[in-house]
Amino acid sequence: MRGLLIAGTTSDAGKSLVTAGVCRWLARQGLRVAPFKAQNMSNNSMVCADGAEIGRAQWLQARAAGVEPEAAMNPVLLKPGSDHRSHVIALGKPFGTLEAGEYATGRKALAQLAFDTFEELRRRFDVVVCEGAGSPAEINLRAGDYVNMGLARRFDLPVLVVGDIDRGGVLAAMYGTQALLEPADQALLAGWIVNKFRGDVGLLRPGLDRIEELTGRPVLGVLPWLDGVWIDSEDALAAAGWRREQDGGSLRVAVVRFPRASNATDVDALAAEPGVHVQLTAEPDVVRTSDIVVLPGTRATVDDLGWLRARGLDDVLAERVRAGRPVLGICGGYQMLAEEIDDDVESGAGRVRGLGLLPTTVSFSPEKVLGRPVGSWRGHEVEAYEIHHGSALAHGDAEPFLDGWRVGPVWGTTWHGTLDNDGFRRAWLTEAAAQAGVSWFPSFGAPGFSALRESMVDRLADAVAEHLDTEVLLRLIRAGAPDGQRIL
Repeated sequence: MRGLLIAGTTSDAGKSLVTAGVCRWLARQGLRVAPFKAQNMSNNSMVCADGAEIGRAQWLQARAAGVEPEAAMNPVLLKPGSDHRSHVIALGKPFGTLEAGEYATGRKALAQLAFDTFEELRRRFDVVVCEGAGSPAEINLRAGDYVNMGLARRFDLPVLVVGDIDRGGVLAAMYGTQALLEPADQALLAGWIVNKFRGDVGLLRPGLDRIEELTGRPVLGVLPWLDGVWIDSEDALAAAGWRREQDGGSLRVAVVRFPRASNATDVDALAAEPGVHVQLTAEPDVVRTSDIVVLPGTRATVDDLGWLRARGLDDVLAERVRAGRPVLGICGGYQMLAEEIDDDVESGAGRVRGLGLLPTTVSFSPEKVLGRPVGSWRGHEVEAYEIHHGSALAHGDAEPFLDGWRVGPVWGTTWHGTLDNDGFRRAWLTEAAAQAGVSWFPSFGAPGFSALRESMVDRLADAVAEHLDTEVLLRLIRAGAPDGQRIL
């Protein structure tokens, strides 16, 4: 089979979740499926069982396909460290940096790596479902592209373009996408998918008919808005996809919105817990008045610490701690809680004063720690993953907490993904809620987070089966579409 590329009219059009749904649907047909994203730009990543770091979305898509996630599924991962520089992960390991000026033209070696990896995956799987990045019509980047039309052209892949109708202007975005593509790229454009639709599809039908006439490509279907499907996002625009689904909640959790936040998916499990309201915020008053505050991971610990101080959040956090109100730091957020940070690696800042809320010092090493640790807390087993250069050493009176430390209302750990563990999450929330003076207890019979993730993926696959023309989808995968007109 030839495979398929799922692109989007914009970032956050929903192509990551559509790809996950297609992977699960194809796996249900008895096919061995691999997801693939040649290059991902995201600070939300995951560590595979073999120690390789890949984009979080590709990890989810592999899970949706029922296969073990691996480095080949996301051979190039760019992790922005600033507006002008990204750290490059190649086949799951640190590779170097990429400056903004090199982005369009300086990626030939990475492109070849991605092409070779795709070919290797195609030999091992029945179908490779590729996800594009951003929009395929980013003509300023086309010359060096190897994740959108560059990949499709190299391997003669049919391309489906997903558009987010919830944003408005989806038909114009589709028409404009095709218009901006050069003829050889247009020849691979096989059809459109409308995503996140609410209401009567009949009202949309005249527009769909017209876009088919104008573009010569079919609309394969209209996927509905799926309430409660928001997990494992890779895109900063979707980092709080769960916000629309939450009710009030008796336990209020404020997650500090760092400019370079990474692995913000750590708080997804909190947002899924009944009776817990999670808010991403940079507002001092919200941080001051919330019951629990989480400092998430960040790709730029020292820089984001400076941002936090500039907003006065350091004083707010100190005030909370004096009042005995809980603060949890995860990875970079945990490093900020230290008395001192010594960083000649990530920021080059050298010795920097931390928040002084834990009796620890943090040292950064050029060697990146990637792992899948396991542990326990209060009798609850914890499976996690770690991605960091900085390590904390305690030198005062502190209680061990996973791989980190706890003093009074201040908790810190380097481990990501700990809150995905149901028993640990609920036990920790109960203790932290008591520290905050809130009477909160887990809801009896509430689904576990892994079960919730599986149900979301199944709903995506069900939507693909019900709302897309799966006969055309399979025909494209089997035969390709050298000219989009041929499948009308």
